[in-house]
Formats: sequence, structure tokens, C-alpha cells
Amino acid sequence: MSHPLPRVAVRAVGGSLGIAVMMTLADASGHPLMMVPFATSIVLVMGAPESPPARPRCVVGGHLISAIVGVFCVGLLGDAMWVSALGVGIAIALMQAFDVFHPPAGISPLIITTAHATPIFVLSPAGAGALILVAFAFAYHRLSGERWPARWV
Repeated sequence: MSHPLPRVAVRAVGGSLGIAVMMTLADASGHPLMMVPFATSIVLVMGAPESPPARPRCVVGGHLISAIVGVFCVGLLGDAMWVSALGVGIAIALMQAFDVFHPPAGISPLIITTAHATPIFVLSPAGAGALILVAFAFAYHRLSGERWPARWV
């Protein structure tokens, strides 16, 4: 096992709590925070917080860029499946170009296309959800004795 069992347990509990917080906020606000793939973001940030895609800059930047790409592609080209595929490819390229590569965010153009999301999707759930996720991960890691993030940018 590459990580000590107590660390694994603490991170697993954090992942569960993170999802619970996101679901509670989604219910309370009426905004579909779970629509964006925050579940996989939480798995990454809680399970592998030392990995470069788990940096706060990547979580927030990746979700915002991917959502912007998705909304832009749908607005310009419509909601065909090929538009989803193109959007995912553009999102990957831009996340890498801006050094905010966050794999879970890359699926947002597909979600935006199939959900017929409007531009407000960029702010909520994408932007708000990413900020909430980073705030939760920061607080949880600090309370559990881990230092996260190792670096902010």
C-alpha cells in the first residue's frame, strides 16, 4: 500500500463529506451543483491532493475554461453530439495551454450540450461549485492535519 491506512481513511471520509456538502448546497440553492463532474474532482482533490491537477488553480480554472468552451460551442454551433466532442477537445487544449489541466472538468462541454445549458452555467454551477469544492478541501485537509495545497498555482 502506497499510503498509510489512517491517511487513506481520512481522505476517503473527506471525499464522502465533500459530496454530501455539494449535494446539500445543491438542494438548498436549487442549483444543480452535481451536474458538473464535481464528484470526480472531489475524488482527485481528496484522494490525490499532491497531484498537479488537484491544485486549486487547476480545479477552478479547469472547470471555468471547460464550461466557457461548452457554452461557446453550443452557442456558435448548436447542440449536436459532434459539438460536444469538439468542445471536449478544445477544453483539453485550453486547460493545458493555460496550465490548469483538471481532467474531471473536461467533460463539461458534453454536459452543457446534452443539458442545453445557458451561459449562466459558467457562474453556477461551474464557477461556484469549483470555489466551494476548493474551500471545502482546504478546510478539511487543514483540519485533518494535511497541508493542502502544496502550492496554490
